[in-house]
Amino acid sequence: MIRHAKLFAAAAVLTAAGALTPALAQKSADTLRAVNYTQVPDITPYYNQIRDGIVISHHAWDGLVYRDPDTFAIKPLLATSWKYVDDTTLEFTLRKGVKFHDGSPFSADDVVYTFNSILTDKLLSVPSNYSWMQGAEKVDDYTVRVKLKRIFPAAIEYIAMVLPVMPKAYRERVGVEAYSKAPVGAGPYKITKVDGVSQIEFERYEDYYADSPKPKPAIRKLILREVTDSTTALNELLGGKADWTWNFIPDNFENVARMPNLTAVWGEAMRVNYMSLDSAGRTGADNPLTKVKVRQAIAHAINRAEMAKNLMKGGSRQIDTPCFPTQFGCDQAAAVRYDFDPAKAKALLAEAGYPNGFETELVTFLLPQFGAAVQNYLGAVGIKAKISQLQVSALIQRGIEGTLPMSLTNWGSYSINDASAFLPAIVNGGSQDYIRNPDLQKLVEAGGSSINPDDRRKNYSAAIKMMTENVYMLPLFNSVVTYGVSKQLNFKSYPDELPRFYMATWK
Repeated sequence: MIRHAKLFAAAAVLTAAGALTPALAQKSADTLRAVNYTQVPDITPYYNQIRDGIVISHHAWDGLVYRDPDTFAIKPLLATSWKYVDDTTLEFTLRKGVKFHDGSPFSADDVVYTFNSILTDKLLSVPSNYSWMQGAEKVDDYTVRVKLKRIFPAAIEYIAMVLPVMPKAYRERVGVEAYSKAPVGAGPYKITKVDGVSQIEFERYEDYYADSPKPKPAIRKLILREVTDSTTALNELLGGKADWTWNFIPDNFENVARMPNLTAVWGEAMRVNYMSLDSAGRTGADNPLTKVKVRQAIAHAINRAEMAKNLMKGGSRQIDTPCFPTQFGCDQAAAVRYDFDPAKAKALLAEAGYPNGFETELVTFLLPQFGAAVQNYLGAVGIKAKISQLQVSALIQRGIEGTLPMSLTNWGSYSINDASAFLPAIVNGGSQDYIRNPDLQKLVEAGGSSINPDDRRKNYSAAIKMMTENVYMLPLFNSVVTYGVSKQLNFKSYPDELPRFYMATWK
């Protein structure tokens, strides 16, 4: 692609220049400059489902518990201990002496306010993350009970990953909209400036509580810049205007690695790239994708293993399940597998009544080379797919409107290691559900609501079999994250795809 050629040329020039005068990181200013190319429309944690929004959340807010990134063990955070009172009631003893960034004290009122208000909040971006929760009630100033709608074994994982606590008094005083522009949390970094969707500035919270499993940041300031595309993000790093970036085009890995002032790192992620196919006919009853043989043809038409090896790179592998293999309940043996077989794809299209193929639209926010590869594979069997390259928020809006015949997207499960964090995001009957199968919805719900692990596995296995037999969506491959990091910075990546800048240090 021309776009890639320009980037290669820019990288080569900067590599040569860097060999003479390597740009310095902002160690002298004690400021870590990170740059991303996905823009967060609203940084209130509950109002976006973008990975960068989750990263912001884990730096500026704390939840009741913390999941250790090395062991996945759950540790105390804003709560010092917890226990099940009964099968659907969790009781938390809260930490005393914690202050929010505005200096106000943390108490049970903040937990109850946060947990209860989101359940009726129409701006909530991922309702399925909280569909298991009935609400929270205050026992006393430092004791809270969280009520579950049903038995839900993964509750503590969700509480660790997607339930940051907001300050009741401050948010009610300033209002929802103002809170998003001047947010207050209790995390290791406090947000000092939100400049539209282009830049967010953080500063170490000096009053952060000492017993937190999250360390007080060694680096005083953090600046997160949000640019429009991966080319700009990478050039910011190569040009010495940033100390860290990620998710740049894998073909540029060696270019980054050759820079004398940078380190390039591969990091596996709990993220599955997949195609959503409008089997429910939301884009029209005459949509060819409503026919199972057409969807099976698409599964045979795409060389997923080749895409993983040559496009994603870094050890990526073909995924056959609608979930990440390490997640509880993600039964790989239950999945129907589709070999790369263009001839079979053409035969299935003919059987479905499309011997000459058809035209459709492929909507995506992924890097352009992924959409181009899918487009070429489909074109080879007669399916002419016009690519619409969008920002994440625009694709989500198209999903809500019901205008996505075919989309190329991914899901990182909020890094929750349980199939209940993947399947309900796709199979929920809501605005992003292009399957709309009640029987499948029942299986997915049953898989997430039993205390018996064997029953959970049985229901999830049946759901996976149904989804893959009918190709309701097509898993492609797992993500491998590319990181570019200043050599002056100590930074460690984790499989949960959460960069922890509060653990970074200068060399």
